[in-house]
Amino acid sequence: MPKVLISDKMDPKAAEIFRARGIEVDEITGKTPDELKAIIGEYDGLAIRSATKVTKDILDSATNLKVIGRAGIGVDNVDIPYASSRGVVVMNTPFGNSITTAEHAIALMFALARQLPEADASTQAGKWEKSKFMGVELTSKTLGLIGAGNIGSIVAERARGLRMKVIAYDPFLTEERAIEMGVEKVDLDTLLGRADFITLHTPLTDQTRNILSKENLAKTKKGIRIINCARGGLVDEAALKEGLDSGHIAGAALDVFVAEPAKESPLFGTPNFISTPHLGASTTEAQVNVAIQVAEQMSDFLLSGGVTNALNMPSLSAEEAPRLKPYMALAEKIGSLVGQLAHGALSSVAIETEGAAAELNQKPITGAVLAGLMGAYSDSVNMVNAPFLAKERGLDVREVRHDREGDYHTLVRVTVRTDKGERSVAGTLFGDNKPRLVELFGIQMEADLIGHMLYVVNEDQPGFIGRLGSLLGEKGVNIGTFHLGRRQAGGEAILLLSVDGTMDKAFLDTVRALPGVKTAMALEF
Repeated sequence: MPKVLISDKMDPKAAEIFRARGIEVDEITGKTPDELKAIIGEYDGLAIRSATKVTKDILDSATNLKVIGRAGIGVDNVDIPYASSRGVVVMNTPFGNSITTAEHAIALMFALARQLPEADASTQAGKWEKSKFMGVELTSKTLGLIGAGNIGSIVAERARGLRMKVIAYDPFLTEERAIEMGVEKVDLDTLLGRADFITLHTPLTDQTRNILSKENLAKTKKGIRIINCARGGLVDEAALKEGLDSGHIAGAALDVFVAEPAKESPLFGTPNFISTPHLGASTTEAQVNVAIQVAEQMSDFLLSGGVTNALNMPSLSAEEAPRLKPYMALAEKIGSLVGQLAHGALSSVAIETEGAAAELNQKPITGAVLAGLMGAYSDSVNMVNAPFLAKERGLDVREVRHDREGDYHTLVRVTVRTDKGERSVAGTLFGDNKPRLVELFGIQMEADLIGHMLYVVNEDQPGFIGRLGSLLGEKGVNIGTFHLGRRQAGGEAILLLSVDGTMDKAFLDTVRALPGVKTAMALEF
């Protein structure tokens, strides 16, 4: 009989489900790391919330552990790479608190519009300052959604019920899905310039960090009101403070902060600023939902091998996994490359296989492509939930098998369509089963996709390689691999090189300043 430890306070329904499914369960909460290490070795499953930190030390002691289930979304308290190396599956419940979080965003929007916290404090202090608290109506106002996934779509539905006009920015939102949601799809600058209220519903990634930066906040109309119940770091808190002090921003409400718990902040005490202590998921219903879901998911895995919402494991049978593993690694890298390089709003993706890859189960390959592609825009994406996220955003996904024999024994090609046009990338497996890029945007070139890479598009002119090499030397950037390709002599050329270490914006700006450079980007694999 499998045995599960619930180490954080959780709704009793979780333990009830484990026992009903024939799984032994212990509810032991509040243990120190050393106390947890002493007992974790006897358990097959560990059900947690945010309090338990599943570190390398804990995992080293968890000699029988097979699965970790997080009742909630965030898994920053779990060392996922090390759990993977130990063969431990990590699951979460990403959709159990969607309605609760959406409702909290709507509640904060009302609170901002009518200055409810200030009016409450004033009235309870014995004042009657009716004329001081002149609010605004939500009806006929324009709500700008940054992120139109599961939670964003619920907010849109609620806002439309309030007779608000809803516009949305999301790279994965298609025109068809936007029509279905009853929102207008716009680019970010348009949203910033038109919205009366902005609410954020996107994960924190390199692409979304400080998406409401000082520069972008300056693009908003005077009197904007901003709500963030998603992730700390999406809004530049210092710039938000400046905007509130200047009066350009009429109000802001944050449920999340860059540093949590946020026991002090320059924003605290600022007029027209509302804060709550990360309450997005804090309702009775949400806590019950995530407890039920994590117990059911873990039970399915321990009893039958079923995998749902895993962050580090695809839905594969034991027989398929060894053969598919290198193909999925290739697919994920190719998807990641095109995701990092494709500009504009995505509307469709085609995954083509030929040769040996065409003879395999296509779903894991497609899942790996989508995980790589969408991982450029979102966190907690894997081969299990990536197809769902793509469908949720209305992304048209096509799988195409080719019986033809090409130049390579196996080939995976990924073509994405955006409002800027099509982009296509192809890769293969060499004899060592290592992924290798063989075609990039119609240009033939071979490259390993590893670590930190510099991508440059330039005019094919004599002396460019020397100038770039000199610049890299001056900046102390060491080159690992160097790959070139071009459409024709004197035309457009592409350079991909791996470097030892990350590249900051200042360095990339110096590369872009070189004569002949059209584009320069840092890529991560």
